[in-house]
Amino acid sequence: MQRNLFTALLYGWIFVFSFILLSSIILALLFRFTVFNENSLSWIALAIGFITLFIGGFIAGAKGKMKGWMIGGFTGLGFSLFTFLVQYLGYQHGFSMEQSLTHLGYLLAAVIGGVIGVNIFGSRSE
Repeated sequence: MQRNLFTALLYGWIFVFSFILLSSIILALLFRFTVFNENSLSWIALAIGFITLFIGGFIAGAKGKMKGWMIGGFTGLGFSLFTFLVQYLGYQHGFSMEQSLTHLGYLLAAVIGGVIGVNIFGSRSE
């Protein structure tokens, strides 16, 4: 059972990190080669983050088939921890209050995705 939950969590993380990397490349190219400014792209990046964490939690919950809130929570926490470590160790900056609230929203999106994933694709033991 623990191995199944870790595998489900790994699927969620792989989706989240690969999609965030791909969308970051696309947004960087849009920023460089179009007339979009940083303010307009920051709202798009925020929306992409919420949607990606929701889908990552959904995938992890669907694969785990149980404890969707926990799998979704760990999916969101893993992403936030990775982001914090890159920012803190690479740039010597911690999270600001705004970033903390954003990552709390990411965590909630992943939890909701995990719960919905379990309820749609979970095992039916009736």
